[in-house]
Amino acid sequence: MAPYGAQFLADWAIWARDDQWRFSDDWRTWLVLGGRGAGKTRLGAEWVRGIATGRLPFASRPSRRIALVGETFAAVREVMIEGESGLLAVHPRGERPAWQPSRQRLEWPNGAVAQAFSAEDPEALRGPQFTDAWLDEAGKWRQAEATYDMLQFALRLGERPRQMVTTTPRATPLLRRLIAEAGTLVTKAPTVLNRDFLSPGFLAGLTERYGGTRLGRQELEAELIADRPDALWRREAIEAGRVVRPPEITRTVVAVDPPASSGAGADACGIVAVGKGVDGLAYVLADATASGLRPAEWAGRAATLYRRLGADRLVAEVNQGGEMVAAVFAQVARDVPVSPVRATRGKWLRAEPVAALYEQGRVRHVGAFAELEDELCDFGPDGLSSGRSPDRLDALVWAVTALMLGRRGEPRVRVG
Repeated sequence: MAPYGAQFLADWAIWARDDQWRFSDDWRTWLVLGGRGAGKTRLGAEWVRGIATGRLPFASRPSRRIALVGETFAAVREVMIEGESGLLAVHPRGERPAWQPSRQRLEWPNGAVAQAFSAEDPEALRGPQFTDAWLDEAGKWRQAEATYDMLQFALRLGERPRQMVTTTPRATPLLRRLIAEAGTLVTKAPTVLNRDFLSPGFLAGLTERYGGTRLGRQELEAELIADRPDALWRREAIEAGRVVRPPEITRTVVAVDPPASSGAGADACGIVAVGKGVDGLAYVLADATASGLRPAEWAGRAATLYRRLGADRLVAEVNQGGEMVAAVFAQVARDVPVSPVRATRGKWLRAEPVAALYEQGRVRHVGAFAELEDELCDFGPDGLSSGRSPDRLDALVWAVTALMLGRRGEPRVRVG
């Protein structure tokens, strides 16, 4: 029974998820972007085990020369080789390779060899040659591109050299380059996919603390979050001002940026609520932006938010709809006082003083607003990278302007 049980536990086909097993075979680089505890190391170790022993679906015959590249030699040894999900752990006893620490290499009973390398020493990859390579946590490598380039020259054996990259995503030049390269297969595994093998309190605790934040989206959701170099907002400023709950709010504004049309292809209706605290700071309270709504629907949505927060004012841009905007609110929400606002300057000029308040620490987010924050950090002089209208941003700018800025976009003087 013991041998049968050990064989059962070592059968990756039984334990693997679809993202770890069912994949296209048309790739040179398999880039696995995974959250913390998502099973990246196990997948990398199982892939190396498969190619070293010639096991389907990873290989039809053994690969003889494999490179193992980690952030440091210690990382290669303690995570990739000796770790709980490392190479020694995933092999059944009769198939397990012999680890030779003094030579920094593994040798399988069938003659396959894997050699360990540190990304701190790219030059060590000059000379050796390989059929395949496993690159772990490449998003953390200090000499990432130099190490990667040296490895490419070394991948010159066999009919079809391949490499697997397992990493928590970070918007580094190397990872962006890999994603853009032809021949790269990208799979993503958020932490929640591996919840059955994690401590019950681990995921709940981290989600409560970091859910929706940039760090949480990167480390738990496996999202690659890149900032535009010319963006008006910086994520660091947003993260620095994030709070769990606001102080007493003295005044609340709900701002609406209506779309010019309705239907599936129309822009979203930006609906954002911002409150001013007793400390004189602005607190973003809600983002109720929605797409595909008719005028009566988005007006009703804004009015519902207004009532729920007990807001003092609803401001709505009327450049697109003019009198129609006020008429719609009069039909669906007679109890809601609507103040029309009209844009006389471009979006960038209107947004600049609001972004400055963020840099000064005078605007804070109560919780996380992922879509709004993505829009803010993708807004450059020519608008959003996608070319779409920045509806959430527009609504935010109107709300903060109404609370914190004068007519010319200058900070209001705080009294007392």
